[in-house]
Amino acid sequence: MNVYSGRDIRNLAVVGHAQCGKTTLIEAILAAAGAIPQKGSVAAGTAVTAYDEDEIARGMTIAKSLAFCEWKGTKLNLLDTPGFNMFIHEARAAMLPVEAAAIVVDAVDGVQPMTRRVWSYAEEFDLPRLLIVNRMDRAGADGLRVLDQLREAFGRQVAPITLPFGDGTAFSGIVDLVAMQAYSGGDTSRATTAEIPAALAETAKSAHEALVELVAEGKDELLEEFFEKGTIPEADLVPALHEAIREDRIFPVLFVAGATSTGVDHLLDFFRVYAPSPVEREPVAAASATPVSATPPTNGAGEWPVEMVQCPVDDKEPLSLFVFKTLSDPFAGQISFFKIFSGCARNNDAVANYRTRSQEKLAHLSVMQGKRATPVAELHAGDIGAVPKLRDTHTGDTLGDPRRPILYEPARQPEPAIAFAIEPKTRADEDKLAAALHKISEEDSLVHFYRDPQTHEFLVAGTGQQHIEIVVSRLKRRYHTEVTLKAPKIPYRETIRARAEGHGRHKKQSGGHGQFGDCKIRIEPLERGAGFEFASEIFAGAIPRNYVPAIEKGIREAAERGVLAGHPMVDFRAVVYDGSYHDVDSNEISFRIAGRLAFRDCMARARPALLEPIMRVSITTPENFAGAVMGDLPGRHGRVLGMESAAPGQTVIHAEVPMAGMLSYGADLTAMTQGQGSLHMEMDHYDFVLPQTQEKLVAAARAHQTAEVEEEA
Repeated sequence: MNVYSGRDIRNLAVVGHAQCGKTTLIEAILAAAGAIPQKGSVAAGTAVTAYDEDEIARGMTIAKSLAFCEWKGTKLNLLDTPGFNMFIHEARAAMLPVEAAAIVVDAVDGVQPMTRRVWSYAEEFDLPRLLIVNRMDRAGADGLRVLDQLREAFGRQVAPITLPFGDGTAFSGIVDLVAMQAYSGGDTSRATTAEIPAALAETAKSAHEALVELVAEGKDELLEEFFEKGTIPEADLVPALHEAIREDRIFPVLFVAGATSTGVDHLLDFFRVYAPSPVEREPVAAASATPVSATPPTNGAGEWPVEMVQCPVDDKEPLSLFVFKTLSDPFAGQISFFKIFSGCARNNDAVANYRTRSQEKLAHLSVMQGKRATPVAELHAGDIGAVPKLRDTHTGDTLGDPRRPILYEPARQPEPAIAFAIEPKTRADEDKLAAALHKISEEDSLVHFYRDPQTHEFLVAGTGQQHIEIVVSRLKRRYHTEVTLKAPKIPYRETIRARAEGHGRHKKQSGGHGQFGDCKIRIEPLERGAGFEFASEIFAGAIPRNYVPAIEKGIREAAERGVLAGHPMVDFRAVVYDGSYHDVDSNEISFRIAGRLAFRDCMARARPALLEPIMRVSITTPENFAGAVMGDLPGRHGRVLGMESAAPGQTVIHAEVPMAGMLSYGADLTAMTQGQGSLHMEMDHYDFVLPQTQEKLVAAARAHQTAEVEEEA
């Protein structure tokens, strides 16, 4: 493979709504460029970027994957991304290592929810957007109708660069509005027609004039030429259009059919000529830190001094590369995908990981064609590559020259929307589970695995139920670890509503020294979140001071199991104020038992109650679904706190909802908003459970306890 400089590289994220033909289009591009002998089938699992077994089985893209091709002296790196709402965060993460977003739109379905979502992602990263209307050969396709939808959704800057002749099965070619020539034929056999089809001549002329006028806007010299000549010559129009696309003044639209490859070779030409190269990107902002070899600071908090710097994409700059994806391969081990932002990477280069301040070695550099690695000796600034078996490097890390460490900011990821309790089926599965989940979470940063400190359950969290099911499938297939999923237990707590006093006495005589402990305590409620407080008001030696901690320990032990449903008791204060002891028979164990008895005695009069976790939720939804979302929350015992406008046409609803009402909310929100809604959720506070809910929970807990006793008997 040839070595390419940044000026001859094009990096694009291929994004769009699910089932718009992104993977099929990439296959057609690779075949047209000669990178693969023939197009693979997504359904058959032979497509270059659809190699994961779960993707093949489910017929959809789950994670971003990389492919490349060479076309007329230019290297094209393509990131294939998911379009399903549950995995759309992968499309956002794919925006960081590229210079443009190729947004694919279905010629029948038009602008869909995830089309708008990925557009907003590209806008957030300030990326040029190239709109590709795909599947023009599909029955019911209407390219001009979709063009109108795109203009309505994204503004008058949306401008066609090509026009289709024929829709559906009649789609046979395109008209290039820059060169004003018509091209027909599929695969790589492009034929130039002498004239634009008569039926399209007037439409093409009007579209060409509108494109020229849009390119000339804001450029005085072009406007003068446009008004003087009525057009702009192609020699001037091409660089002007390139600049307009790079500056987001024009969002070009092209029409193709990936399945038949019609218009695909022209699309390759368009990428080569008009898509921005890495060296045309604005210098990337990064945090500069102290060299790895420097002595750590000893004063203050021991933090390294940091300043923001601008890093141009230049071979002559010190090496810095950003790891944007990690893949766990059963044979090659961990593979790290990276973008070189500055400098050149060569085999056997020693680099520093700026996060861990450790050394790594770049051995066996390669460029990835799906899962197949093509070895390379070096890669230049702006290129995308991969390296296996880095010891201490993960997604989001920056590697490079130890003398000038800089840190690129990783893409912000959403919080997991749902969690399931996970139980290994056998002891052997239990032994392998933690290591397997650790590898999966390195590959997919949205997979969180942790143990609930109260329920003691192992929980795995992700973007939705299907996401978690894929994790379970990978555990079994890759790591031979089988698990069972179930709904997680809600970490309820118990508290008291009233002040009460209680007496606990433990007396046991069995020859020789006996056991004797006697104490009186008072408990009183505290505000939410206060936890547990203990105090002693013992005077005149009613209880020796050294036994008081034992009473506290007994109260704490009793509070751990509560009295209603076996949940921890919180937000109360216990005071020991009186008691008695025996010179011979009293000991710490006796007073510990007495403390437990006194606590239980208090509970008969302290009006114990259940508390449930309340989540603070922020839901982002299109305005037309806001009413349905707000109307759904009271049914979950939620309370709407307010709402505000976000991006154009978007509303953010703030609410407090019990955790019990949010266990399946991710899937419900997707259904309510047609996949356009998203949420952020975090634990906020505990509050009292509704009386009718408390009755059910207490009854269920007691029935469970009874069943356990009978089983033991």
